[in-house]
Amino acid sequence: MVSLTTMVLLAVVLTWLVANSLERQAQRDGEQLAQSYVTQGVETKIGPASIAFWKDATAVPVPVVDSLDTIVRANRVQVLESLSLYTVDGQPLWTSAGSVSDAPPLDLERAAEASDILGPTSTIVSTETDGNVLEVTVPVAYGDRLAGVYGFAQVNIPWGSTEAFVWKAVLTVAAVTMVMVLLAWLLLFRTVHRASATLHAQSEENKHLALHDALTGLPNRRLLQDRLDRAIATSDRSGKRLALMILDVDRFKEVNDTLGHDRGDALLKEVGIRLSEVVRDADTVARLGGDEFAVLAPDVGSPLDAERLAGRVHSAFDEPFQIGELQLHVESSIGIAILPDHADNGMELMQRADTAMYAAKATHLGMLLYRPGEEGNSAERLQLLGDLRNALGTKQLSINYQPKIDLASGQVIGTEALLRWMHPERGNIPPNDFIPLAENTGLIQGLTRYVLEMVCAQMAEWDRLGTEFAHLPVAVNLSARNLLEANFDEFLEDILASHLIEPERLELEVTESALIEDPVRSHQMLHKIAGLGVTLAVDDFGTGYTSMSQLEQMPLSTLKIDRSFTQRLADDPAGATLVKAMVDLAHEFGLEVVAEGVEDAEVTARLRELGCDIGQGYLWSRPVTSEALPDVLFQLSFRRKVPMATTTGTVPAGATQT
Repeated sequence: MVSLTTMVLLAVVLTWLVANSLERQAQRDGEQLAQSYVTQGVETKIGPASIAFWKDATAVPVPVVDSLDTIVRANRVQVLESLSLYTVDGQPLWTSAGSVSDAPPLDLERAAEASDILGPTSTIVSTETDGNVLEVTVPVAYGDRLAGVYGFAQVNIPWGSTEAFVWKAVLTVAAVTMVMVLLAWLLLFRTVHRASATLHAQSEENKHLALHDALTGLPNRRLLQDRLDRAIATSDRSGKRLALMILDVDRFKEVNDTLGHDRGDALLKEVGIRLSEVVRDADTVARLGGDEFAVLAPDVGSPLDAERLAGRVHSAFDEPFQIGELQLHVESSIGIAILPDHADNGMELMQRADTAMYAAKATHLGMLLYRPGEEGNSAERLQLLGDLRNALGTKQLSINYQPKIDLASGQVIGTEALLRWMHPERGNIPPNDFIPLAENTGLIQGLTRYVLEMVCAQMAEWDRLGTEFAHLPVAVNLSARNLLEANFDEFLEDILASHLIEPERLELEVTESALIEDPVRSHQMLHKIAGLGVTLAVDDFGTGYTSMSQLEQMPLSTLKIDRSFTQRLADDPAGATLVKAMVDLAHEFGLEVVAEGVEDAEVTARLRELGCDIGQGYLWSRPVTSEALPDVLFQLSFRRKVPMATTTGTVPAGATQT
């Protein structure tokens, strides 16, 4: 900003320029006045008879003397001090001061200047008696001025009053200029100050935004990394541990998809507030992006202390979040890593906390301390997930079908579609290796839709071929995440209509655990699906905690007993009791019962005795391709009774049915 001193100096320079301009203008006005005196009082009175006067100074022509006397008398008090005439060489001819001898000497240099410019020239002189006087030297000519100069007239004009006027004007200008300069400086100062304050505030805001999350106001990944580096340096000096927790909000995507991003953002803000309330003052809560948060806890005494703090963080999700008029129940998965126990630097610490978080999410444990050796598994899972994503829409993924048998008649009453993945490098990958991975990452939604597309297309192809078994219903496993999709029922309706498939020929199997993950929304979607005519089954029954009231409220048609109970029937009396209780419970609710994992005739006989309706397992057939299925079904159609033994159905030792 321009300083006040600089502005004052500019004002002084401006005043000086104005003063010089005014003084020079006053001199020009005096020169013009002197010129008019000479023209009117001298040159207009010169005639041919008086020209000799300028060469012979013995007598001044009477007209000239009278005219000059008149001018002097009329102007002496106001603007004329004296008037004198001189020859070309500077000799005095006449003066109003008295005798010629009293005439002041002519300044020959100024006379020469006046002669050169053929006009008046002046200077300000100081006298002892009259103060400052403006001396004006005027060339005297007769007729054509260019013909020659006859002599000079010197007019003395009083200058004191003029100088006083000039200085008064200068002082006025100086005062006005200084006031204007001061006002301008104040205005400039205010403008610059406000602009500076705005820029400073903007700079501080930019710094804040660069280091904080715009939505929650929490430190972002960059600031967390800086504080982590500082905490590590302090830990190295003090020898104390520090812990890092990575936290992920479970099922946040469903909140965004069903309630909208505005409410999702509001939930993230509330999560940030709660986390900040439960940690210590020295801890840092940061948002890493999306629904992922971090807690940096310096100075933890032991891994147990870190787990206790993580428990407090996890308990912050116990109470529902009030988002507008809604109460949302969400949970979190927390991974914990400790330095120096689990890592030597900040990058390793974050990677291992992240690894522990994914392990906590996969195992549904809520929170988990890092365990050495998990990095390789995590990297392998990420690679497998990427390969699975790329496999969608390719021939790597295929559908196998396993028949379901009526235990009373031995006839085929349907099939179950099972997804298979033939990796180009790893070969056949078991479903237990990739289905849970897809469940934990959200890829399962697209994967389930892809399976439904392939199954409906295959059913339409069987209809076109007119095979004997085209009428058989097909069961497809459904993910809990699909039940939370807002428009999943519309997708089902569209795909059935596009392939001309009757809804009752499609059965969707939902795991028991999926039904209790979000009961309200799951039940709503199940009723929408049932409204389309699609039948519904509970899969893996007995492994979860579904209550009787939930079974009664859901629009189910089938209950599938998990294979772990089926396989206990042969040698565990308690297993038979449990299966009997499940069968009776299902029949009370009007549900058919399917037993999975049937591998031998003895188990089949026990299931029939206990009242089980349908069996499924290797005893009848392994899952086969769509091309091989007609032959398998044709062979099974000749069996009017459930076989007591089968060569093709023998299960190799250690085999697992999926």
